This record gives sequence, structure tokens and C-alpha cells, in this order.
Amino acid sequence: MFSFAISVVALFLGYLLYSRVAERIFGPDDRETPAIRKADKVDYIVLPSWRIFMIQFLNIAGTGPIFGAIMGMWFGPSAYLWIVFGCIFGGAVHDYISGMISMRHDGCGQAEMTGIYLGSTARKAMILFTMMMMVLVGAFFVYCPAIILSGLWGDKMMWVVIIFIYYVATTMMPIDKVIGRIYPAFALSMLFMVVAIGAVLFVHRPVLPEVWDGLGNWGAERLGLKQHLFPALFVTIACGAVSGFHATQSPMMARCMKSERQGRPIFYGAMVTEGLVALVWATISSYFFFADGWREVCAPELVQQFTTASDGLVHHADGRTLIQYFDAPTVVTTICSKWLGIFGSILALLGVVAAPITTGGSSFRTARLILAESFNLKQTSARSRLLLSLPVFAVGIALLAWQIGNPSGFSTVWQYVAWGTQLMAAVTLWVCTVYLVRENKWYWLTFLPAIFMTMVVVDFFLVSPTTLSLPEVPSLVVAAVVTLACIVRFVVWKHNYTSK
Repeated sequence: MFSFAISVVALFLGYLLYSRVAERIFGPDDRETPAIRKADKVDYIVLPSWRIFMIQFLNIAGTGPIFGAIMGMWFGPSAYLWIVFGCIFGGAVHDYISGMISMRHDGCGQAEMTGIYLGSTARKAMILFTMMMMVLVGAFFVYCPAIILSGLWGDKMMWVVIIFIYYVATTMMPIDKVIGRIYPAFALSMLFMVVAIGAVLFVHRPVLPEVWDGLGNWGAERLGLKQHLFPALFVTIACGAVSGFHATQSPMMARCMKSERQGRPIFYGAMVTEGLVALVWATISSYFFFADGWREVCAPELVQQFTTASDGLVHHADGRTLIQYFDAPTVVTTICSKWLGIFGSILALLGVVAAPITTGGSSFRTARLILAESFNLKQTSARSRLLLSLPVFAVGIALLAWQIGNPSGFSTVWQYVAWGTQLMAAVTLWVCTVYLVRENKWYWLTFLPAIFMTMVVVDFFLVSPTTLSLPEVPSLVVAAVVTLACIVRFVVWKHNYTSK
């Protein structure tokens, strides 16, 4: 528990101190914001700052800092370091600088920012890539919540239709009509759940592995984890540390802020809040898997079905290991229902169902905005929004139909989404770095995180079993060479740019 407490304090201090460093480097001023200059009562609307914060938090969070943190802690206490340092020096800086750049460019999306600072070829590639990611996320977050809800009441297809109708509303309606009213309530419920779970953690004060107990891959020995700590940990925990998905969501809020000075508490603050959520659930995961917490919160008859096999791992009677039997959603529902009772079950339902639904809705809306920017089409009329939304919905429905018919196949494709999110983070950090150079500002703020994330995404693509599955050492060498090439390319560009 000491590592958890220290990490919470570190995140708090990171916001108080380093966020001001990032703010001073960027230099927000009193210029007119897009929400005022381009007000259209659809996407460009001034909203109260507290509401923007809640929407931003839920948009960038969803279930990411919950499920990702639970699975990331399978690697051991090193997850604490990645959440804290990744959030303060990487993710929150990424969110703040990219969000502020978007505001400076009329609330433009991540793909448009990439084009402005990395060139037209990069812009075209990012348009295709982010569109694919947004529709994939939106489609995935229809069927899974529908399965859970059908277990409580109704039919799966009924819930699929209801959720998709909700997606249509969030994509088409002005941002203050649906998203602006519903999302803050869901965000508040998620925060309440985290605070309640965190309070129970301090009451129980379980003996947990600490950072100083070792930073190796604990899951390899104790849980049968097959992946290497580097780079898998840094891809598994994306939301809560560094996530490129955030750069696709921040422009929505950049179009609703009345002052640039709101950027630090909204962009940087929402990311630090997400880091706190990740810390709580990482600690829950440590308790559940490394302190035998699962024996305390599960029914005795279920516990009796597990035995320690000859390989030293705990297996269920059907042969599955702990991490195969207790996936992240199961851990959430089990802990919440046991520690918080009926009310906890309701909160767990909101976390496991409402969060992905809201994330999916935001993803489809982002896809519409990407198309609108790409073709330079105004979105003031419902007809223009419908024309752009129809192809997005059509592709989403096709992916959804494929998922229903081939659930295992879609799950395989989904494994690439986490890597894709971190690839977007690396690209966005390079965008931010080029921007800071052009503005004659301290570019090391984003340059160092960009180098690290480039190394992570290249190495993961080479070594991961879901991609090329190459040996560990050659993958590291190739990743280092590619990263070095990116550094050299940047240094040459910077020299030429500053010389002019």
C-alpha cells in the first residue's frame, strides 16, 4: 500500500508543479477561442468549465484506465512507475499540448494537426488510420455492453439497436444536447466508484508487493504471463499513462472552451485524474492476483475449484490460470459487488457498460468530424451531418455484423487497437515537438516522450505474438535503429529550419 499512497501523492504534485511547467512553455493567452469565433450551436459551443472537464475525463477514460490497469499490474509493481511517470511527463503533456494546438487551429482534429506539422502524406495516412480506429472502437463498444445488459434483462439484439440509436443521437445532435448532459453524470459515477473503492482499500490495508520488492516481470513466474515487460506493459496500460486516443477526443472540447487558460485544468487535469483511476485499479489487481485477494472476494465453492498445479501456477478445474479465468471485467464486478454491495454492483454496471457506450458514441462523433475536416464541409445543418454520418454508420454496422458472426475473429483484430493507440501517441508527440520548435519554445518537453513512445510501438510491433512475433533481442535492436533514425531525421530538420 505504500507504493500506492506514494504514487497518489506523486500524481498530485505532478499536477501542481509540472502542469505549470507545460503551461508556461506553451504560453496560453487571451486570444479569442474557436468556441467564440466559430460558434455554430452544434460543435462549437461555449460550455461551463466543470462540464467540459467531466466530458473530457469520460471521453479519454471509458474503461481504459480500469481494464488496462488491471491487466498491466499482471507485470508487477513496475506498473506504478509507468502510470506515475508516464502520466506526468508523457500522457498529461501529450493531452495538454495537443489540445492547445488544436485550439490554436480552430479546434482541428489529430489528423489535421499531423498534416500541418508533419506534411500532407502524414495527414492522409492519419485520416485513414484514425477513421479506422474510431469506427472500430465504436462498433466494438456496441456488442459487448449489449451482451452484459441482456444478462440482466431483454434480448441482445434489442440492446444492440438501443445502443446504436444512442450512438446516432450523440453523433448527430449538438454537443450540449446529449453529450453535454449525460456524460458528466456518468463521469461523476465513475469518480465516485473509484473514491469508494480507494477508501475500502485503505480500510483493508492489504499487504501488497511494493516497487522496492522488484521491478521484474512478476506475472511470468506467478501468473503464467507470456509477454515481455518491455514493451508490453507500456502498451497494455495506455489510458492512465499515455494514450494517443486522447488526441482524437480533445479537439471536441477545444471547440467548447471560452479561454485558453482553461487548458491546464481540463486537458492536463483530466489526464491526471485518469491516472488516479488507473492507480486504484492497478492496486486492486495487485491485491486480487498477488495477495490472494481473489480467495477473499469469491464464493468458497468457486475457490475450491482452483488448485496449484505442478508448474506452480493456480489453475481452475477447467485448466485455465487465474488471469485466464478472471478477466478484467470479472475483477471489476467481483470487487465492486463484494466490497460495495448492491450499490457497488450498480456502479460496476455503470463502469463496465456505460463507460464503453459513451466512448463508442464519442468515437463515431469524432469520425464525423474527421470527415467534415477532410472535405471542408460545414456541419451546421442536420442534413450535412447526416450525409457524413451515414457512411460511418454503414461501416460500423458492417463491422458489428461481422463481430456478431465471428466474435473470436473480431477479438483478434481488437488486440491491434492498443498498439494503434500508442502509435497515435507517438505521432502526436512528434507533432507537438515540431510545433514547439516552430514556436521557438522548449521542445524537450515532448521530444523525450516522443522518442520513448517510438521505441515502444516499433518494438511491440516486432516482438508481439499478435504481429510479427520476432525474437526479443533482434526486435530491440531494430526498434532502437528505427528510433535513432527518427531522432536523426528530426535533428536534421530542426537544423535546416532554424538556419532559415
